[in-house]
Formats: sequence, structure tokens, C-alpha cells
Amino acid sequence: MGTGLKIGDLEARIPVIQGGMGVGISLSRLAGTVAANGGIGIISTAQIGWREPDFYQNPFEANYRAMKKELAAAREIADGGIVGFNIMVATQRYEEYVKTAVEAGADVIISGAGLPVDLPKYTEGSFVKIAPIVSSVKSLNVLIRMWERKYNRYPDFVVIEGPSAGGHLGFSLEELETFTQEPYDQVIRGIIGKTREYAKKAGREIPVVVAGGIFDGEDMKHALSLGADGVQVATRFVTTEECDAAPAYKEAYIKAKKEDICIVKSPVGMPGRAIHNAFIDKTQKEKCRIKHCYHCITTCDPAKIPYCITQALVNAAEGKLDQALLFCGENAYRCDKIEKVKNIMEEFDRANQER
Repeated sequence: MGTGLKIGDLEARIPVIQGGMGVGISLSRLAGTVAANGGIGIISTAQIGWREPDFYQNPFEANYRAMKKELAAAREIADGGIVGFNIMVATQRYEEYVKTAVEAGADVIISGAGLPVDLPKYTEGSFVKIAPIVSSVKSLNVLIRMWERKYNRYPDFVVIEGPSAGGHLGFSLEELETFTQEPYDQVIRGIIGKTREYAKKAGREIPVVVAGGIFDGEDMKHALSLGADGVQVATRFVTTEECDAAPAYKEAYIKAKKEDICIVKSPVGMPGRAIHNAFIDKTQKEKCRIKHCYHCITTCDPAKIPYCITQALVNAAEGKLDQALLFCGENAYRCDKIEKVKNIMEEFDRANQER
């Protein structure tokens, strides 16, 4: 008999977090609908204000404003469900994004793309639940020891993101090329075991959620069998009626074959997973002229990059596919139709009840 996902005084009926997908893919409509159907809906803050009229001139102000608008809109849909933000540590002015999320009244903040060392400081005095994204026992240990020492604080929950995830990945190219599930299952067990030790020290539960490659109920059952308390799912939600992406973006997932999914080197210095298209071919041969810097990621050097990641992802969200980077998870080729969030959540609920 399955249980929900309890994070302190919050409880999701179905232990599914919808993963944050940047630049216009997971906004209020998707996050609100997942929350309304018993899961946890997550809005990505990555260039969230791209539709604001002053985004070109004032990207930070546009993003902070859009965060508040999108969370309020998600709450309208969520019917009392849990909604929050995914904020990348590598984001320029990370502290301001976190403080804006707290101000907006987010229930949860999930933070990866680097170790969120000072997340407790930026959320101090608020009720928001915080979670780091980790990929190894080592990164978990480093982070929690720092939180213990500096802030006497433990995570409210932990997200483990494996190498099958979409978008930017916390693994080297070599690790991604040699990855197999079985050894990584041992890594997951190790992180869960270590988190349980920290939970004893904290004197409370610290749930662990597995992300990366979770597509259907069977994948969920496998993650739960390793000892996880829940799963985070992103790619599967792209091809839903309620996803905030352009129809052409969703169509690219539906048309993609297994061999179309590739690892690319992102301009911000991390490997990423995407659907192979003409844009990837073009940027491998020639450098695009960078017309404008949107100050998105700290690791980006506009003088050296082959193209602007913000512009490529905005183009994706708008459906301009031949000028777009189409980030996706390893299982994007398994998307074969437009679905409703409600039906996907019911599938995960059944899997949870059967385990």
C-alpha cells in the first residue's frame, strides 16, 4: 500500500514532484495542474521573465516579477496543492532569486547545478522547505556538513538526480557515456542510507526523491524499491496539454527517435541532453554572433561561447525549432502522444498503491 510524500508539515497525496524545466517549459499551468492532481508542482526560475516587455533591457527585474506572477497563477490552479521553484545555484544573483521565491510564498525550493551552500541563510526565518539536488554520496556529505557547521540546518528533503536526466547534467562526458543503471542504483542506495543517518541527527524525517529517467509507473516502482520516498518526473510532462511549452516543442518530443537523443556541450560549460536537430549541427560548425548578454549563468563567458543559451532556449519555448536547443531527458523518445496531467498522475498513483 503506497503512501504520499511527507515533507515536514506538507504532504503530497502522490509521491511525485514535477521537475523544473527552464525557460518557459514548466510554468504556472503545468505546476498548478500537477499540484491540483496530488503531486508537487515546480516552476523553473531560469529566464522565467522572457515574455515580460522589459526582459531584453532588465532581465533580472523581469524574472523576479514573473516569478511572483507565475506562482500566484499556479496557486489559482493548484486548489491548495504544493507549489514551488527550482532555482539553479549557477544562476547569476542566485541569492536574489531565492529571496524572491520566499517573498512570493513558495512552499518548496529545489536547488541544483552546483551545491546550494548558502540556501539556509537566504531562506532563514521562512516556512519554505529546501532541498539540494545531489548526484553522489560525496556531494551530499560535503553539502550537509557545511549546512551543519555554518547554519545548524539539515535539508527538508533531498533530490538525487541521475545521469538519465534532461537539460544540464552534473556528470562528466565520460561518466555519461559509460553509465549503466545497476551501478547507479548502488549510488542511490548509498545516498539514501547516508541521508537516513543525517535524519537521525536532525531528529526528523528527511525524504529522498529520485530523479532522472523516471518515465512511467514501473520506473517509479523501481526507484521506490531502492528505498526512495518519491520520484521527480520532468520529460513525461512535456507532452501534456497543460505543459507551458509551444505545441511545436511538444511535437519534437513525439517525433524523436531513440537515436535522436544526444549529449551536447552547453555554452555554459556543462554537458546537456537534447534532441539532435539542425541547430546543434550548425553550432558545431560555426560560432553564432552573440548580440546580447542576458546574464543568466555565472559560468558563461560571452566572448568565447558558440551561441547564447538563453536565446536558444527561448526559441525552443516559442517553437522556433531550427534556432532552438531542445533539452530533454533520456526517455523523450517514449513520448508518443499528447496526454493529460491527470491521467499521468493516476498512473503514478496506481504504481504507488501496487508497490
